[in-house]
Amino acid sequence: MVLNPDFCLDVPEGFDDSDAETGVHPMARKLFPATTAADAFRKAHEWVREQNIRLTDVSWDFFHEEDQPYCLSIYFTFELGPEDT
Repeated sequence: MVLNPDFCLDVPEGFDDSDAETGVHPMARKLFPATTAADAFRKAHEWVREQNIRLTDVSWDFFHEEDQPYCLSIYFTFELGPEDT
């Protein structure tokens, strides 16, 4: 699997998340602004079905006085193939 460099995280040298107490888990967020709630879901659905990710959580925002006030945020982790684990 070749990773898209736009999906990579910069991690400081020496970073170690192996300590169980830290609870650090790489996660990403993508925003889907839209004119209606239904359109935000449509955009998210179209994007998610094309990706190899595990959806972790979602949240809503409503931005008053914006052209696209509805914003669905999805939080996800990247699914690794068996050859990458």
